[in-house]
Amino acid sequence: MSRAKHHAKIAHQLPGRMRLKVPGAKGDPELLEQVRQTLVVVPGIHEVEINSTTGSVTIHYCANTHPEMHRSIDTHQQVFAVARHAPATKLDEMTHLIEQEAEFLAEHSHAARAIVDFCADLDKKVKQATGNTVDLKVLVPLGLAAVTFVEIGATAATPVWVTIGLFSLNHFIELQAHQASRDEEVDPTAPQVQR
Repeated sequence: MSRAKHHAKIAHQLPGRMRLKVPGAKGDPELLEQVRQTLVVVPGIHEVEINSTTGSVTIHYCANTHPEMHRSIDTHQQVFAVARHAPATKLDEMTHLIEQEAEFLAEHSHAARAIVDFCADLDKKVKQATGNTVDLKVLVPLGLAAVTFVEIGATAATPVWVTIGLFSLNHFIELQAHQASRDEEVDPTAPQVQR
């Protein structure tokens, strides 16, 4: 068994399924079998499939462990290390930077560690409760927006464009009502004049 860790990167991921690419294992079924053997003992993993032609490993796991799967894989085996995705969008990049800063602070402060652990645990519970469709990155901004609308909404002035829009809609409806009443006033038995 090789003592050096091979590098793997996540090629594709869905809740409950992850495909890793292990470039050093392409065409090496023995190494991929070592990888498979180390992964089948990781808690939450149900099945591991290997493909020596492409050097890939497909992992089927319990979706409830999704937020911790990367860490779990790294701590339960010594054959390879999983590189996390590079952030795809500015929001992902910002989230990644905030997570790094929180971890840095947590390493240097017991209070920060308690807050980071609490938030991570709460995020995990929210993801589990919602089938991994909602997390704190969604709930916190929505909650802040709702509080803002409730607090400011009652005292804020109505924007001018909303007032003009409602005024226009009201008059349009009134004009249509007058037109409909005029159409009803016409005697249906009277001969119609063609213009």
